[in-house]
Amino acid sequence: MRDPWGGETESTDRVPPPETPGEPGTPVWADPWAPGVRRWAGTTAHVPPVPYAAPAQATEAGAPSEAGLPPALTYPDDWRPRARRGDVPGRGGPGGRAPVPTPAPKQAPARGRHGAPKAAGGGGFLRRAAAVTAGLTAAGALLGLVRDQSLAHYFGAGAETDAFLVAWTVPEFASTLLIEDAMALILVPAFSRALTRRSGAVRALVRATLPRLVLAMSALAGVLILAAPLLVSALAPGLPDPSLAVDCTRLTATCVLTFALAGYCSAALRAHGSFLPPAAIYVAYNIGIIGTIVVLREPFGVRAAAAGVAVGGALMVAVQAPYLIRELRGRPGVPQGERSGGDGRLLVLGLIAPVIAFTVCRQSQILIERFLASPLPSGSISHLNYAQKVAQMPMILSLMLCTVSFPVVARAMAAGDTGGARRRVERDLLLAAVVVLIGTSIVIAAAPQIVEVLFQRGAFDRGDTDATAAVMRVYALGLLGQTTVGTLVRCYFSAARPLWYPAAAMAAGLALTAVAGVLGAGWWGAVGIAAANALGITLTAVLMLRGAHRQAIPVRVRYLGEGLLRLATAAAWATGAGWLCSVLITPALLALTVASAVCVGVFLLFIACAAHAPDIPPLTRTASRRLAHARCHGAPHRRDPSTAAEAAPVGGDVPLDRRHHG
Repeated sequence: MRDPWGGETESTDRVPPPETPGEPGTPVWADPWAPGVRRWAGTTAHVPPVPYAAPAQATEAGAPSEAGLPPALTYPDDWRPRARRGDVPGRGGPGGRAPVPTPAPKQAPARGRHGAPKAAGGGGFLRRAAAVTAGLTAAGALLGLVRDQSLAHYFGAGAETDAFLVAWTVPEFASTLLIEDAMALILVPAFSRALTRRSGAVRALVRATLPRLVLAMSALAGVLILAAPLLVSALAPGLPDPSLAVDCTRLTATCVLTFALAGYCSAALRAHGSFLPPAAIYVAYNIGIIGTIVVLREPFGVRAAAAGVAVGGALMVAVQAPYLIRELRGRPGVPQGERSGGDGRLLVLGLIAPVIAFTVCRQSQILIERFLASPLPSGSISHLNYAQKVAQMPMILSLMLCTVSFPVVARAMAAGDTGGARRRVERDLLLAAVVVLIGTSIVIAAAPQIVEVLFQRGAFDRGDTDATAAVMRVYALGLLGQTTVGTLVRCYFSAARPLWYPAAAMAAGLALTAVAGVLGAGWWGAVGIAAANALGITLTAVLMLRGAHRQAIPVRVRYLGEGLLRLATAAAWATGAGWLCSVLITPALLALTVASAVCVGVFLLFIACAAHAPDIPPLTRTASRRLAHARCHGAPHRRDPSTAAEAAPVGGDVPLDRRHHG
């Protein structure tokens, strides 16, 4: 017969026409290139054909298929033939191989035992994770605001509150080091790599790291309790009542252990694609503090707030531990006699030192602030604290997306998908900048109204409102820098071995904060300290942005710089319009509402009308491609750089629960 593709004429034996299933007597003739005819090196071999009306389905080993295909020619649903050099799409290649039956369409990704998707990287998963994280983050931030309102209402902004806030330095430092930054930046990539390795790698990682972590943090908590007087004298030498600060410090020191356990659970659960329990930890934490203040404030005064930190830390562990235990029980155990892999080196100082150094330098800004503010008039530390807590709320919300997508970035780096990780980081930074700059505009434009609505009641008077508002406006100038640092640090710490560059950049910013703070505190008091903070973190952001293109995730520095500059210009116009509204309107709540609406409207209008406004992508995109068969069943490989820009987002390419099936 004539070759249907226009090739040479060759004879083939016709296969007897089978009957269509369900319709006896209706023949289906086999095409010479159909699966019923197989050709090797110019010869034709005949096997019972597969009727087109009944494609071959997966069968158990050794069992004949319903279509009559022998067991040796039965293929799983997810198997695809590997393309070979010289093959022509849609027909047999030079070797004469015929195409296999087209597999059935892929079903929706299977879900884990707790409802978490096993391929936790698609756009739908990120949307759900972002929604859950945003909702619980907002709830935690709201409860944190209620906590600060309770402190302001019951204890005001005087010497007693200053003493507690010196002790509050311990949980603030511990939360950044053990929950938000260092623990996540070390453990999320480690668990992501373990999920792609052999069976039992996750349990091996837990056995190698968790006992050492508990032992080290327990010892550190004991040292802090014993050395509390020395710590207080070093942090705030000018306090009028250091004994109260010592008592509060001993109560808050217990959070070192509980925060370490909470951060460990959060990192492990996020790497497994479970975001609900980690997002709820600050809800539980603030409920513990608020409840303890309400119950124990009469006999113990501000010490009740310090005891609430201990209670809240225990609740943070309690809301996550059951979920992590169930995740680990669902994982295969470590084979008997097998030693843990290389991830057991996580606690080796050489691997975690860059992350710890970065986190310590970043959090040391608070130490500098409180050290410089302790000789200032009573209440200065309180004004700095209240202003910082309110001003940083836009930054917390803006970094919510980075918290959700960081496991995706880490898994992309583990799979060798550098281009996909770069696109994800760039998208996250621009989206976070939009959120934080809108919040910055509102804070600067309506700072007195915000403080009056939130805090001006009870022991918190009008003088405290004016002082806090002035500090808050200056703090807000550094919010974009805080967000940029929090987003770009993932470029440096997503690789297998963290880098020292972020710690060096943070140290440079810290040095500038210290020098400028000494000068500013003498000239402008608490406002000068806030200005030094904004100046130092902005320098760190610039240094990290400049050096990001040479790191593991080579982001486009010029593209991001131009985009951030245009967004900052839009925020400046929005701030001016919002400030004018806040001045013209007298009632604080109405002025705040109108100024907020105007800031949002002017910002979005500027972005929409600007000639070269940055292209802000949507929050997530539906994945358009899946992993190739070789990536699922073989070693991960790097994609061709020329096609990286056309590939799907990281979320669609790198599932969070990809396992090796070889």
